[in-house]
Amino acid sequence: MSLLAEIREKAAKNVKTIVLPEGTEERTLQAIKAIVAQRLANPILLGDEGEIKALASKIGADISGAEIINPAKSAFYDDFVQAFYEMRKSKGVDLDKAKSTMLDPLFFASMMVKMGKADGEVAGAENTTGNVLRPALQIIKTAPGISAVSGAFIMIVPNSDFGDKGTFVFADCAVTPVPTEEQMAEFAQSSIGTAVDLCGMKDPKVGMLSFSTKGSASHEVVDKVANAVKIAKERFPELKVDGEFQADAALVPSVGSSKAPGSPVAGECNVLIFPDLQAGNIGYKLVQRLAKAEAIGPILQGIAKPVNDLSRGCSVEDIVNVVAMTAVRA
Repeated sequence: MSLLAEIREKAAKNVKTIVLPEGTEERTLQAIKAIVAQRLANPILLGDEGEIKALASKIGADISGAEIINPAKSAFYDDFVQAFYEMRKSKGVDLDKAKSTMLDPLFFASMMVKMGKADGEVAGAENTTGNVLRPALQIIKTAPGISAVSGAFIMIVPNSDFGDKGTFVFADCAVTPVPTEEQMAEFAQSSIGTAVDLCGMKDPKVGMLSFSTKGSASHEVVDKVANAVKIAKERFPELKVDGEFQADAALVPSVGSSKAPGSPVAGECNVLIFPDLQAGNIGYKLVQRLAKAEAIGPILQGIAKPVNDLSRGCSVEDIVNVVAMTAVRA
């Protein structure tokens, strides 16, 4: 069974409610049939009911299993307005601003998750990552002990003896351009949840990547990674984490034992934390294209409740899969 099939099976065993704020986005409507048929989630579409049903009819999408909520007419609207006002009044938000903001489906969706009306949110088929993240960070906020959001990719490399039978988690590949030492340590912690919940890893081992292994090179960017390792070990003592590692020292047992003797994870890492977004984004795309790996993601990490961002070039199948992953994380 493929990893995605396993994720769908997990989602079907404990069906969660997932809100999809882009209710008039065609691929989202087309995804509803599979989401409902496979019992991956109870989907909620946001928007005008007449408009959504008319579009679904036009494109031949079966949305009969989805609930439709119009934020403007919702029984939750007034409560959500008041809650948002209380959250943001110190930032200059007045009641009029709160009322107009709660008419925005992305903000309304995040409030649904915050207030327990939905277990998770999936958006981004027609919105930028920034537009998806902004309401989530204002309303749901980051998880306890986490200050920054990261974007992970699950990488499944065919015919590979490395990692967890060829499966890896790469982070951050999508969100934070230049993370601090503390944020890199947090990315390691956040990535463990992805590794365990979604990949089913029994023994996640985290390698912090650099162009140096254990002081083989001297530079401030190397020091940053080494310091991130120290912080991760202090703040999250349960983690199996080490570095700084060159990629081969993190992945290849013989190289790891040679370059980092005595390390508990060298040569056996299945969770890789990159020093910055440039390296992470380049790294996952190189592995995807050159090793013909399957890249699943990005999976947003570090938000207090599950929110996931789609690519605007996503397929219907991508939406179905991301809904399943969001449900499992919920």
